[in-house]
Amino acid sequence: MSFLFGSRSSKTFKPKKNIPEGSHQYELLKHAEATLGSGNLRQAVMLPEGEDLNEWVAVNTVDFFNQINMLYGTITEFCTEASCPVMSAGPRYEYHWADGTNIKKPIKCSAPKYIDYLMTWVQDQLDDETLFPSKIGVPFPKNFMSVAKTILKRLFRVYAHIYHQHFDSVMRLQEEAHLNTSFKHFIFFVQEFNLIDRRELAPLQELIEKLGSKDR
Repeated sequence: MSFLFGSRSSKTFKPKKNIPEGSHQYELLKHAEATLGSGNLRQAVMLPEGEDLNEWVAVNTVDFFNQINMLYGTITEFCTEASCPVMSAGPRYEYHWADGTNIKKPIKCSAPKYIDYLMTWVQDQLDDETLFPSKIGVPFPKNFMSVAKTILKRLFRVYAHIYHQHFDSVMRLQEEAHLNTSFKHFIFFVQEFNLIDRRELAPLQELIEKLGSKDR
């Protein structure tokens, strides 16, 4: 949630995606912020009673996009073509970009280029009213959950890159508490609704287990 971040983190990589005030989704976001404030993240991610799962996933996906946007925005000066010529998460994991429409065949590119492609693609999905309807009564499409899963799978890669390649910069900026809380919230959410395949989470498996064990 945005309240986790101090004013120093107000620089975002892409424009923040706002949920219209007064809308039901805005109320859901406020509910999420209130339960997050209680400190129990396992509870905070659960579907509120009587709410629609698609809508809950949509609101949280927008929120994670905004959080990652801010986190990556704080370290963009350290993530350059020279420092990160490939998009990786440690020596064993490398990501190539394809979006299935503009770029059909996966291309190898630098991390800043990959993350730019990725965040622009996510933004386009979130801005598509047929995929992420913001008006009450407009139904979610049948493929909504599979699109949301793809978005979250790709957003995870930004966390993975930051942890593996830029954690020293995060610590120098004293942003590690923000990063850890944001990632823990993200992981608990995707685990609660089984939104990312376990294999995709492998680059940060040790960290995920550590974060989870603290809550047992």
